[in-house]
Amino acid sequence: MTLTPPSPIPTLAGPVAARERSLAPDLARGLMLALIALANSVVYLYGRPYGARQHIVEDGLVDRVVSVLAVALVDARAYPMFAALFGYGVVQVIQRQRAAGVAEKDAKSLLRRRSRWLLVFGFVHVLVLFPGDILGLYGVLGFLLVGLTRVSDRALLVAATAWLVVVALVQGAAYMVPSDGTRSFFWSFETADPVEAMVLRPIEWLITPVGVIGVGSAVLVGTWAARRGVLTDPAAHRPLLVRTAVVGLIAALAGGLPMGLAVGHFWEPTSVLGLWTTSAVHAVTGIAGGLGYAALIGLLAVRIGARRGPVVLAITACGERSLSCYLFQSVVFVALLVPYTLGLGAKLGTAEVALVALGTWVVSVLVADLLRRGGRRGPAEALLRRLTYRRAGKMAR
Repeated sequence: MTLTPPSPIPTLAGPVAARERSLAPDLARGLMLALIALANSVVYLYGRPYGARQHIVEDGLVDRVVSVLAVALVDARAYPMFAALFGYGVVQVIQRQRAAGVAEKDAKSLLRRRSRWLLVFGFVHVLVLFPGDILGLYGVLGFLLVGLTRVSDRALLVAATAWLVVVALVQGAAYMVPSDGTRSFFWSFETADPVEAMVLRPIEWLITPVGVIGVGSAVLVGTWAARRGVLTDPAAHRPLLVRTAVVGLIAALAGGLPMGLAVGHFWEPTSVLGLWTTSAVHAVTGIAGGLGYAALIGLLAVRIGARRGPVVLAITACGERSLSCYLFQSVVFVALLVPYTLGLGAKLGTAEVALVALGTWVVSVLVADLLRRGGRRGPAEALLRRLTYRRAGKMAR
């Protein structure tokens, strides 16, 4: 009697090793974190009247000009780029599991577990530091993307386009009422009692999706791009990247400049309809801008090729540890800016806090590079991956 040996059980593929990672996605994440820092830092300013999009009303010319540039080039542009890269990463996880022979249900289970832990990370981030957290929303989007693994590419793009209508309606309505000089959201940033601020933050977190609703379209486009390996092999998709970069960034600047001028008080919409239109256009073109930034960095990666000097290696290390670096920004901003710490948010202007944001990003890049040189992951990445891939070893046994 011949015994047939049991078929081997496919094991979950572990996290991608550093030597196997593509340059463009990590370079994009690393550079994107500079934009995230700029976008988040301004909401910590308080103690003065608030104007359009909850930016403080500035008197100095330099601060007003920086406000224009920040709104036109960063505000509602950084997070769509972040979302597109998130969608890209989810597809890469699925593809890696499939290549390792992992069953579809096991790969989806892995992604659901990762999404659940992102929700937990996001809640802790909110409770302790920052009500504008995006990790929890990405956890929700992760569940959505698991259900879209077999959806056609055409359906992804149609859904992404249709969602733009929702973005325009919601964002237009959110900012169609002129500011009365007081905060209309994120009240915890001007709350002097740390316990009261902690109570407020989870409530404010529920409002966050309204402000970043454009990530829905961006994550679908990022999923579509990942299926084609647009950033994994950017040289093979150079014409697409050139078109996306040119059209996306021109649209973002043209669509964001009116709102930037309103925030900088160089121009004021004269009607409720004008406010609605300015905000809606700003939000929709922000998605194009986020995709344009990602495409531009993909082209930069083609230009760099294998010639990765110390600056590129450091920024890429930051991108590989983007979760830790994102959380690090919140730690620094809370330590410096909120009323119950140093309270610099009441004293700094828009230009000064932009320097704080860029300085924080530079420090995170340097720390990430030290971790790279030591062969270590970021602490948040190490914890998330340990929690996500914890069953791989059991399956192997």
